[in-house]
Amino acid sequence: MALNQNLFNADEGVTYDAIVIGAGVIGPCVATGLARKGKKVLIVERDWALPDRIVGELMQPGGVRALRSLGMVQSINNIEAVPVTGYTVMFNGEKVDIPYPYKSDVEPVHKVKDLVRDGNDQVLDDGHITKKDFETDERERGVAFVHGKFLDNLRAIVRNEPNVTCVQGNCVEVLKDAQNNNEVIGAKIDIEGRGKVDFKAHITFVCDGIFSHFRKELNPEHVPTVGSSFVGMSLYHAKMPTPNHGHVILGNKHMPVIVYQISPEETRILCAFNSAKVPKDLKGWMQKDVQPYIPEALRPSFDDALQAGKFRAMPNSYLPARQNDVIGMCVIGDALNMRHPLTGGGMTVGLHDVVLLMDKIGDLDFSDRATILDELLDLHFERKSHGTVVNVLSIALYSLFAADTPNLKALQRGCFKYFQRGGDCVNVPVQFLSGVLPNPLYLTRVFFAVALYTCYLNIEERGFFGFPLGVLEGFMIFFTAVRVFTPFMLGEYFG
Repeated sequence: MALNQNLFNADEGVTYDAIVIGAGVIGPCVATGLARKGKKVLIVERDWALPDRIVGELMQPGGVRALRSLGMVQSINNIEAVPVTGYTVMFNGEKVDIPYPYKSDVEPVHKVKDLVRDGNDQVLDDGHITKKDFETDERERGVAFVHGKFLDNLRAIVRNEPNVTCVQGNCVEVLKDAQNNNEVIGAKIDIEGRGKVDFKAHITFVCDGIFSHFRKELNPEHVPTVGSSFVGMSLYHAKMPTPNHGHVILGNKHMPVIVYQISPEETRILCAFNSAKVPKDLKGWMQKDVQPYIPEALRPSFDDALQAGKFRAMPNSYLPARQNDVIGMCVIGDALNMRHPLTGGGMTVGLHDVVLLMDKIGDLDFSDRATILDELLDLHFERKSHGTVVNVLSIALYSLFAADTPNLKALQRGCFKYFQRGGDCVNVPVQFLSGVLPNPLYLTRVFFAVALYTCYLNIEERGFFGFPLGVLEGFMIFFTAVRVFTPFMLGEYFG
């Protein structure tokens, strides 16, 4: 986008219905939805130029469905996006293909009133995304793309809304009421050529993402924890083992490796490292601990990328959601809630939250701040089923896939063997993974079915004479599964 003077001319004399801080994935969706609901919106972004990041490059079917609900699914068009039809899980050289769920097995897409119109809930044909595949195929589809190009499309959509004013500047402060410091009344924006300008609004939406500066306004203790990292590279002209699939490469001698194609030429590879700080010698670490376990088809492109040495590291953060209990403010997206990126569920959770937000408050009078607060407090509980499943699944699978103890390694192997059984042993888990089955109790049942199956395999392999030891080991494996899964499930669902 070519910058123009309009980005610096927002009127501070207007009291907006809403100020949206941040134009990442969630901010433009919030601003567009509110504008289509008739609200006067100011959206602020530090830099409207094309961003360059390696996060948010694979969207699960649940995220695509949420874009349909918001009438913004055409944001995946005309960016050379790659359709994703499922996952391939590899374990010590073996593999299981896991296609996405049948549309007939999930609820119909919810169309938000006033947001869906003129066919904007359906994709267009663009040479990479085809309407036939996405609209009439019997299975759900996800999509992968270059993150910056996708954001550029979202930003183009929000700029075309007549009720939206876009401003380029750095938000330096969330403004509080002089008489009541617990009420937010707007934001102070540092604008080039104008200095620091106060903008007022009935509701201020904090959508400033992973490294949010303002999530602490919700609570000083609302801070993410970082326990691991991904090291990313771009592979070019890679030969994918299973075209149009995301790939999870597992083994009992290495950390998980994630691979997915994001354009006709470029494929993203993310290599897990079980620490918040990545190794100083990234190339040496990749050569020793990653390269030997890369599938043969990917080795030429991987070796070329390794030689080029263009590594990009990202922290893997976890942040349970808190209630939006501050009058005049709503924190949403990664600023509110983060999970491990292993399962690619971040955009799905954030966009689903936007759908719920539009249904809850889109038609209300934003000047009635007390009513809005009540609805936001309710929203915290309404979002739990969906958010809990995606968040807990990401933590649980990372614990298994990055196994560093004998019991976790047993669970890792048991999980893969469970997938190999086929039928509902893959059909149900992939519904959780793709973000279309928001049922925490069902997730609990399936997770412990995997744990019990692992115990069974262990006892079976011990044989008759090893039965007592097998039972003891099975008990320890099951206890490990409880310890991994239960604290996060309880924290997410009841927190």
